[in-house]
Amino acid sequence: MTGGPGQELLQWRKSSRSGDTGGQCVEVAALSPSVAVRDSKNPDGPMLTFDAATWADFASVIKAGRHDLG
Repeated sequence: MTGGPGQELLQWRKSSRSGDTGGQCVEVAALSPSVAVRDSKNPDGPMLTFDAATWADFASVIKAGRHDLG
């Protein structure tokens, strides 16, 4: 887990389904060769980093509905 300086230089994005209510969103940014993930409610807080392959596998499982998020 990392955070702090440099996060503002990343191009953060979130799901288009998140809306603009400032709610509970996860934001991701490319951090070659990794992917950074943070909580939108705390943009200056810590971020997690994952290698790109691990993140892609995780995202495909979620998109396919193979993980109970409820």
